[in-house]
Amino acid sequence: MSDRLDLILSSVGPLLSGAVLGTIPLTLLSFAGGLVIALVVALMRLSHRRVLALPARAYVSVVRGTPLLVQLFIIFYALPSLGLVINPFPSAVIAFSLNVGGYASEAIRAAILSVPRGQWEAAQTVGMGYGLTMRRVVLPQALRVAVPTLSNTFISLVKDTSLASTILVTEMLRKAQEIAAPTYAFLELYSLAAVIYWLICLVLSAGQTRLEKHLSRYVTV
Repeated sequence: MSDRLDLILSSVGPLLSGAVLGTIPLTLLSFAGGLVIALVVALMRLSHRRVLALPARAYVSVVRGTPLLVQLFIIFYALPSLGLVINPFPSAVIAFSLNVGGYASEAIRAAILSVPRGQWEAAQTVGMGYGLTMRRVVLPQALRVAVPTLSNTFISLVKDTSLASTILVTEMLRKAQEIAAPTYAFLELYSLAAVIYWLICLVLSAGQTRLEKHLSRYVTV
């Protein structure tokens, strides 16, 4: 019993290291990339030009209709057959960014549509073009509406990064697997990893709540 406890205590550091050096950077980079993709796709879907709207709709359909694990495998294991070899970490960032982009684009699109039409018309009356109206008027209001959904996407992404261990990315779950393999302490190590994931998500959930309260101060009733 004491040996198992010593193993758990000695594994806390390596797992936290895996979280700090692997899980968290992977989450941040993927979410940032996903938001850029999501904004572009959302604007394409709102376009009246079919040449823009149809590819965006197809992209969202493919991303939401296929498993994230399959998307990871295609990028890391299948693309090399076409001569495109990508290292594990960049492969994971690309896959997660594309996945986040597909889901977050719908949240951003819905948030933009929630902005009253009168806001657009008011901006046009003072001479603002489409781009300026979007940057100065629509997107700031849409951001407040989209924050809860985007925050949930971010928290889900933290947990989804555990799938990166399947393509050899050294993140927290991978560290747990490496320690558990020679010791056969799978229950202890995986449970420890689960607790750390849970604690990270608790912190992010608290941050989400504070952000929503902060943004709600600017809502006029």
